[in-house]
Amino acid sequence: MKNILIKNGCLVDPIAGTEQVADLYLAGGKIAAVGAAPAGFVIDETIDATGLIVAPGLVDLAARLREPGFEYKATLKSEMAAAVAGGVTSVVCPPDTDPVLDESGLVMNLRQRAKNLDLARLYPVGALTVGLKGKEITEMAMLDEAGCVAFSQGDVPIADLQVLYRAMQYAANFGYELRLRPEEASLVNDGVAHDGPYASRLGLTGIPVIAETIAVAQIVQLMRATGCRVHLARMSSAAGLDLVRAAKAQGLPLTCDVSINHIHLADIDIGFFDSQYRFDPPLRAVSDRDAIVKALNDGTIDAICSDHSPVDDDGKLLPFAQAERGATGLELLLPLTLKWASSQHISLPQALAKISSMPAKMLGFEAGLAVGNRADLVVFDANAHWQVIPERLKSQGKNTPFIGHEMLGKVKYTLVKGKVVFA
Repeated sequence: MKNILIKNGCLVDPIAGTEQVADLYLAGGKIAAVGAAPAGFVIDETIDATGLIVAPGLVDLAARLREPGFEYKATLKSEMAAAVAGGVTSVVCPPDTDPVLDESGLVMNLRQRAKNLDLARLYPVGALTVGLKGKEITEMAMLDEAGCVAFSQGDVPIADLQVLYRAMQYAANFGYELRLRPEEASLVNDGVAHDGPYASRLGLTGIPVIAETIAVAQIVQLMRATGCRVHLARMSSAAGLDLVRAAKAQGLPLTCDVSINHIHLADIDIGFFDSQYRFDPPLRAVSDRDAIVKALNDGTIDAICSDHSPVDDDGKLLPFAQAERGATGLELLLPLTLKWASSQHISLPQALAKISSMPAKMLGFEAGLAVGNRADLVVFDANAHWQVIPERLKSQGKNTPFIGHEMLGKVKYTLVKGKVVFA
């Protein structure tokens, strides 16, 4: 491994909450020193970060890489390249691949292939039930040994609460975390948009907020009964966040995240049936979007994720109700987070914490700039403007509602294990 000097950068440490212009020395894949070179340090490579921000690499809690099974939408290689282009050094992928990540061999194979690419670190989430069918609990212990960091149903909620109850008992017994998307399937049916006046005017079948709140309430009750740690993925409503806030105040081991899309967009943005704005959960009312921003500011929401879900043109160039849900997001996570922070006058360390140190803590490591920490870093120009042009995105999935939008904040270098993987 090379000894690297990153000189003259503004070091932003989201754990310490500090910003300082100083040199950073990397050796052996870790941070060796801040400010002055350690004794005997021989520089192999220098990165001039004058005028740039140097921060811990981003940690994305929800990015579908589409492999195995959906290579026509994206490949592991293309999406890991997109990750490091976006400054994301650690990627958490859900289990809803084909085949589903419900066997240890599949998980180990995926991890090995990611390791061979030598780009971002991969953290697979194991399936909670066999085939995500919601009936038979997987061999969690074996999946844990294979490298799964948590267990999830992806976007397929368990209809039978008895199964979820048993799964949570088992997970609590062994200290595993469940990552659940709170949704009561019987209230969704064939819904495609937020159930409100806007969907009514467009003639779109609505998904009510109670589909989220009922699921959150059930999960919270099961947490009380089992002591299981739960992370709620991609919250979307004010009422749902009120329940999360109350559960946290009672000391339950509950965390949650929100998609970057739901911070900036609402159901009115669907316009004239624009399928780029079809998401799961759906974009909700402006009041819900405002409540999400408030919950980010007050700490109710622990992390922001990209909800990266590459979709090909065949999946998007359809009527809204038939179009596939999702959008590319790995390369937009940083600038859209910076946009939120700027609009709310949030400091840079606080903003970056939502996409680095806080999700990293959930994965069991520290994403800060202290000596001895991993040299997983992003170097970016916070003042650089760039336009979202599909052809210039590294992701194989080019669809996003932010096509044509101007972004502020451009990644210049990404380092993983002290090695430059994007420049």
